[in-house]
Amino acid sequence: MALTLYALDGCPYCETVSDALDDHGIDYETEWVEAMHSERNEVKRVSGQRGVPVLVDDERGVTMAESENILGYVEATLA
Repeated sequence: MALTLYALDGCPYCETVSDALDDHGIDYETEWVEAMHSERNEVKRVSGQRGVPVLVDDERGVTMAESENILGYVEATLA
């Protein structure tokens, strides 16, 4: 899968990004993360930080955090 969204169940920012991807018909895989920041080692490995959402676009070599940044990227690049 070219796109991976790291998300936390119940996170409103993650849901906003997921909804935007779905609204544009963009295929992606969701990697659900642990609620405790200290246990989000996979997110830390791919993005250098433990917050979510994080979008990884393997095809374009892009990894980004912060929902507003991701939404802008979706609109400008993927939609």
